[in-house]
Amino acid sequence: MKKYLVEFIGTFFFVLVIVCSVIGGAGAMAPIAIGSALMVMIYAGGHISGGHFNPAVTLAVFLRGKCPAADVPMYMIAQIAGAAVAALLATTVLGFEAAAGANAGMADVTAGMVAEFLGAFAICWVVLHTATAKGTEGNSNYGLAIGFTVTAMAYALGGISGGAFNPAVAVGISVAELANWSNIWVFLVGNLVAGAAAAFLFKFVNGDD
Repeated sequence: MKKYLVEFIGTFFFVLVIVCSVIGGAGAMAPIAIGSALMVMIYAGGHISGGHFNPAVTLAVFLRGKCPAADVPMYMIAQIAGAAVAALLATTVLGFEAAAGANAGMADVTAGMVAEFLGAFAICWVVLHTATAKGTEGNSNYGLAIGFTVTAMAYALGGISGGAFNPAVAVGISVAELANWSNIWVFLVGNLVAGAAAAFLFKFVNGDD
């Protein structure tokens, strides 16, 4: 139960920062705030739950063999619940409100799918190699590496798809009306396929690790 609570809390604050910084006018600095939020939540909860805060990461870590099957659905439920609660709190209690036109959806669904796949793949690839590989075992830099990956992907690809790279974040930004619910499938498919691909390629590259 403690692991699921940590996943809820970590995802909650990650998505809270996403919604508040994007709607609140952080502008070009928003990706830095977002990556930093994920980094600190990973450092805070990584020793308890692994600090996934992303269903695509949970899938990748499971397929890699480092997450029990029984934890997968509960992790994903906790992550999605944390994201939804954060978005609701930001938009109702704190009063952040998406500007008119923010919920217009992706201009190009194909490009959006590719962007979401690439961003989520990069994140899962970095997680697997910095937080689960024998060669990097015991390092203290994994949180920084993962957070900066999110920042880099947000700058590079966020303008194409909205930059979720995470099914829980996709739910959160849809609740906050920063993304169109009709495009939720693009995020889910792109992100989860990316997580699976990252896991299989990790196993191929790393052999018996």
